[in-house]
Amino acid sequence: MSVAGDAARALGLFTVARLLGVLVLAAAAWATDQRPLTLLGRSWDSLWYLGIAAHGYGVSEVFGPDVVHSDLAFFPLYPALVRLVTEAGPLSGGAAGLLVSWLAAYLAACGLFALGARLYGRAVATALVLLWGLLPHSIVLSMAYTEPVLTAFAVWSLYAVLAGRWLWAGALAALAGLSRPNGFAVAAAVLAAAAWECWTVRRAGGKVTHRLWTGAALAPVGWAAYVLWVGHREGDLPGGYFEVQRLWGSRFDLGRGSLRFVRHLLLGDEQLVFPMTMVIVAAALVLFALLVADRAPLPLVVYSGVLLLVAVGGSGFFECKPRFLLPAFPLLLPLARALTRTARARPWHATVVVCALAGLSFCYGAYLVVVARTPL
Repeated sequence: MSVAGDAARALGLFTVARLLGVLVLAAAAWATDQRPLTLLGRSWDSLWYLGIAAHGYGVSEVFGPDVVHSDLAFFPLYPALVRLVTEAGPLSGGAAGLLVSWLAAYLAACGLFALGARLYGRAVATALVLLWGLLPHSIVLSMAYTEPVLTAFAVWSLYAVLAGRWLWAGALAALAGLSRPNGFAVAAAVLAAAAWECWTVRRAGGKVTHRLWTGAALAPVGWAAYVLWVGHREGDLPGGYFEVQRLWGSRFDLGRGSLRFVRHLLLGDEQLVFPMTMVIVAAALVLFALLVADRAPLPLVVYSGVLLLVAVGGSGFFECKPRFLLPAFPLLLPLARALTRTARARPWHATVVVCALAGLSFCYGAYLVVVARTPL
């Protein structure tokens, strides 16, 4: 089969996975007298993004002297895209948000296939795309959230790094930095790869091109620009954005808050969401170790490592950590390679594994959004 045919098959599998996930959620929503499109397009953070898209920044909800939820915590690229869609056509905010997220998810899936095929071949690339669509929290890829946007820019930026296209890598990393707070992981990966390339070129007596310097300089611009803009608006240039996050209850404490919450989970009686979160984060740590042991390319290791560090080391909103890890697609490469080997040697075993993952993904996604109603 041609490259285009294999790519179409991978995207077809991704489409089926996400469509079935949405159908299971819709069935659960209808059974409980809820509207599935409302749940997908107007849940939790989606409402903040749609508010920014419609009215700009400037909304805060005060719950106490040390608990203030400001919309400045949300980065601007996704609401800007939603506003662009609403102004260009007849779609409302929620529908426009879903359209942006769904298109971004497909662009990300295309990037995953391209990157996987470049590194390990088309079979592994297809498995990588399918596994990403079957993660336990993959329902977020079908919601009006920013993770698909970040992943799309991240995967194509990292692909550009591996291809040596530094200007593209830097520009896409800058856009990734405008999409989410943890988007600076893409810039970190580009900068690490650029530093390594500079060292190897100069060691060999060569000359570093201006494209590499320019791409490296562009990479952190988006993230830094928004953080500094919020700081200027809040009257504290370097620290204003981080104060906004602190008042939301989010801060980086090297994992102390997460460890305290894990202790509470082990000793207390909580709903399924929190123990499942703990399992997913633990699995991510194991997968990162496997990624490093597999000698994956440096930018993929740095990108995944930074995302994992932010997820594990940040306190507050423990239940959101799996969502924060959705863009960490390189963690799935060891699984994709193992699944590909299993499919060649024992096709039925691979089929059972995929079906089990699909059942978990579809049922848990419906539970998260329809039943648990826990902030995602």
